[in-house]
Amino acid sequence: MAALLALASCSGNKNEDDILIPSVFPGQEDGGDSGSTEALPPYKVDAKKTVNTGTWTSYDAYAVQCINGFKPEDDPATDEYGGWTRINLGAGNGYFRVEKASSGRWWLVDPLGNVFLSKAVAVFSPGGSDRQKENIKSKYGNNYNWAKAESTFLKEQGFNSLGAWSSVETIRQIPEKMPYTVILSPMGSYNESLKSKYPDAFNYKSSPIVGGNWEGYPYNFPRVFDPEFDAKVESVLSAASTYKTDKYLIGYFIDNEIPWKPWALEICLTKWPSDDICHQKAQAWLDQRKGKSGCTIADATSADKDAFIAYCYEVYLEKVSAALKKYDPNHLFLGNRFNQWNYELINAEMFKVAGKYVDIVSINHYQKWEPDQAAMRNWASWSGKPFMVTEFYTKGLDSGMGNTTGAGWVVKTQSDRGLFYQNFVNGLLKSKVCVGWHWFTYMDNDPTNTSSDSSNIDSNKGIVKWNCERYDDLIKWMREINACTFNLARFYDEQ
Repeated sequence: MAALLALASCSGNKNEDDILIPSVFPGQEDGGDSGSTEALPPYKVDAKKTVNTGTWTSYDAYAVQCINGFKPEDDPATDEYGGWTRINLGAGNGYFRVEKASSGRWWLVDPLGNVFLSKAVAVFSPGGSDRQKENIKSKYGNNYNWAKAESTFLKEQGFNSLGAWSSVETIRQIPEKMPYTVILSPMGSYNESLKSKYPDAFNYKSSPIVGGNWEGYPYNFPRVFDPEFDAKVESVLSAASTYKTDKYLIGYFIDNEIPWKPWALEICLTKWPSDDICHQKAQAWLDQRKGKSGCTIADATSADKDAFIAYCYEVYLEKVSAALKKYDPNHLFLGNRFNQWNYELINAEMFKVAGKYVDIVSINHYQKWEPDQAAMRNWASWSGKPFMVTEFYTKGLDSGMGNTTGAGWVVKTQSDRGLFYQNFVNGLLKSKVCVGWHWFTYMDNDPTNTSSDSSNIDSNKGIVKWNCERYDDLIKWMREINACTFNLARFYDEQ
């Protein structure tokens, strides 16, 4: 690629359409090394959903060389936050915000007013097993030195921010700052406290009403109506006051993968007893909706069921958004990390509610090879807000790991993982409504650490191995598209 373009920062509050993006870049005016606009055919990548089931299927992967008419030039200069200085939309409140440009594209905007897309890895952490701790001590000396070295490494690969569950307190200490996110989990924390109170509601394998129990909620339902939950919201979200003046904080995820399922109405009316607050709230809601007393689940339509879980979600959002604004009025609410294609990701009512409270809808994107353009348009249309992909990944057979756990698909090589990344990011940029993507994760778990979460044992999710050694064939593909995401976004805006 061409050398990084050193372009002056635009000042003032300017419309995106007023800023000219040259079709010929510096150094190419005399017919020099302009590259060819003739696209290569898409790469072919063999993949399957799990390592032990199914057959290999060949999928197209569009890397930057495969995009007709696009020349992958390096992006313009960035400011201290990683925002592109080519387009400045005004400093606003001096913290990260979102803004929809006249081109129709949604952008994150950094504290200096420059446009920004969050190119991140999640779980930027040195690991917690004995072997990992010893490795960090041997290789870096301590976690502080690890964070300095590895955040620099990530920036060199074109990443500009850090996703959920990263080692925030260590990151904030280092002088070479990097934008980051925080995840606070009031419902997750409250749910843990319910296990001794409602053991039968947790100890089922599956049921025609509530499906499986992999998310670990009582009858697969978040008890949003409980007064005790209100107290947990206050205690957990009070931690936001720690970060409220930190300009490198993008915003907060509140909880992760809560089961917002359409069977919630049936659960409340048939699983919880009549004197339970969940039953009482559901009964009152359905009676009011139907205009009569004593309704049963037989009176409820599919539309009623979708609307009820959206009502539950709004009760939840009213509580957590009010507390978040109380303790930190400056930063973005990044949503709750939806993840189920058969449920919340196709429920327009959920997105309409989300749009009233969140600044960005967050999606943990699994089960599909690439982003669905129609679905992304729906998410933005239903909510009126942009979205961010907060988890996605594939696992490589050549890692030597078992790859038997985790939702990400399996591919054969690290290079295939990189091609998946390019194809996925390309699809997100094409949508114009995605403001970031967070690869899950920075580091593979130590496969000898049997005390870790069972969903993360022995699976190749990281861009580095458990001991910080690099997956170079993956990283080179990531670096290539990370280096030209601004130009690729502008290319699609001009189509």
